Formats: sequence, C-alpha cells, structure tokens
Amino acid sequence: MSIVEMNGVDADRFREKIVPASRPVVFRGLVAHWPAVTAARRGDEALFAYLARFDRQEPVGTLIAAPDTGGRFFYDDALTGFNFQGGRARLSKSFDFLLANRETERPAALAAQAIPADMHLPGFRAENVSPLTPDVEPLLWLGNRVIVAAHQDPYENLACVVAGRRRFTLFPPQAVADLAIGPFEKTPGGPPISLVDFDAPDLARHPRFSQALAVAEVVELAPGDALFIPYLWWHHVRSLEPVNLLANYWWDSAPAGRGEAMDAFLHAVMALRALPAHQRAAWKSAFDHYVFGDPEAATAHLPGNVHGMLGALSEDDARSLRRALAEKLAL
Repeated sequence: MSIVEMNGVDADRFREKIVPASRPVVFRGLVAHWPAVTAARRGDEALFAYLARFDRQEPVGTLIAAPDTGGRFFYDDALTGFNFQGGRARLSKSFDFLLANRETERPAALAAQAIPADMHLPGFRAENVSPLTPDVEPLLWLGNRVIVAAHQDPYENLACVVAGRRRFTLFPPQAVADLAIGPFEKTPGGPPISLVDFDAPDLARHPRFSQALAVAEVVELAPGDALFIPYLWWHHVRSLEPVNLLANYWWDSAPAGRGEAMDAFLHAVMALRALPAHQRAAWKSAFDHYVFGDPEAATAHLPGNVHGMLGALSEDDARSLRRALAEKLAL
C-alpha cells in the first residue's frame, strides 16, 4: 500500500489538519531547497565539508556492526545482548569512515544516531529551516546502508531526507499484535522492536506477520523528500546508499506536567496484567470510560467544581497528583 502524497501544505494546515488525522503523508521536495541537500547533491565530500562548518567536534552516539550483520542493528541469538557495539565518536571520524568504505561491497555498518543539531552543529538549523516544524530542533541521523527494526516512538515525527535514499515501511498502532515485539527491558535503541526479519520473515515462527503486511504502507524517499510519521505508528527504516543523512523532528502535543504516557503504560502492565481475567475485564471497562472514552461523558453528571482529576488540571493540581503517585510508588 502506498502512502498519500501532498504538496503546497503550510505549517498551519499541517498542524491543524494533517497531524490530528494521524495518517502518514509524503511531502516530495519539501526541503529540496536546503543548503545541506544542495551540498549532498554535489557529492559526499561536499556534504561533509558543509556539515564540518558547524561541527563542534564533540563525540556523538555511534553504533558499529560487523559486515556479516548486513547492516541490521539487532539482538544476539539469545535476545540478551546485541549484534553491534555502541560508543561515542566525533562526526569527523564517521565522515572519514563512510568515505573510506563507500566502495566496499560489505562494509561494517555505521550509524551516528539522534544527534541534536543545536548542540553539535549550531547554525545548521538556521540555514536549513523546516517549513512545517520551524520551532522544533532537528535530530540528525548519519550512516551507511543500515536497517532499523520496526519500532514506534511516542512523538509526532517529520523525517526529512538530506542525503541518500531511505525506504520506510509503516504500520498503524493497531498492528502491534502482528509484529512480534521483543522485550521491553532491553532494547537496541530505546523503544521495543519487532523481532521479524523483514528480508526473510519466518512465518512459521511469526505467523501473524502476514496480517501486518496486509496493512503495511511503504515509501522510498530521495534527498529533499519528507515523511510525516504519526504518533506511535510502527516504522521500519532501511538506508539504501553508502552515505545517508536524515534530519527528523520529534514533538509531543500532550499537555505539559501530566507525566509520560509510556510510564503510565508500564505501570499498568505491572499492576494489571497479573490480575485474574474477571478483574482485568472490570478495569478495562473503567479505562475505556475514564481514559479512552469521551471526556465530557465521564463528567456530564458532575458540577464543574468537582471534576477533580477528570477536569482541566492546573499545574498545581498536576504537581500534587504526581507527588501523591510518587509516594505510593515508592512503597
């Protein structure tokens, strides 16, 4: 299934119409005017010379995987360790490595990930402004031909390709049961990932993956193209060239001070999952009504002055509730 493509979208329409719709959208050529994209089109050396103008020469998070991994950053066979080494290195070292290995048939895989542009390349953002998310700091992702397993992020996400080509395979949040998700406690890069090898899916081991493929949405992006990945949509990412650079923008429109949804989820797993089935069913009704249902329906019978936590919490109210929860969790 292909992803809808749009053009002529401004920041207001993006924020007010596209983001709330929670559907992936491709914007061809959205950032084709960026100086970084222009430099990349002149060649890898030109791109790295452009980035070097801003580089503060401070180490950034960098992963290296052996050639026999095929660039797939993943677990070891026991799912207790990983098939790569992580550390920190200067971007200039990554530039040198990528240039030295771009003609190698099976090089080691390199990925310098989630580099805060304002911290490590001050000035990059000012020259390469996102038309749709101008107030969000970009993160940079540099590497060669690598594969990032399907995962989801608790953010809205605008991904802009600067150099190379990337193929994205997206799944809606509802596909979670079909993607064979790995452990929560130990993950290759933060969020839990799908254990399915997309190049050679083992349907005997992961039979429900065929159902995920039925709802998959796939797109290949070239330099200057952008993709909106909605909140918590699963995405598998493959970098296709010897040198690839992506700038992405993560933001969360949730009210400040309410806590992290993932923390609430993890606590719910701990507190509810082991309950007897009839008790879980009872709590499901409560969650459906108070958490996932119509907020107004849950308080329609109450005077506004006693809505409490079901109403519009002030910062003080939210702080008091967080404090009470922290005290309970500390026991």
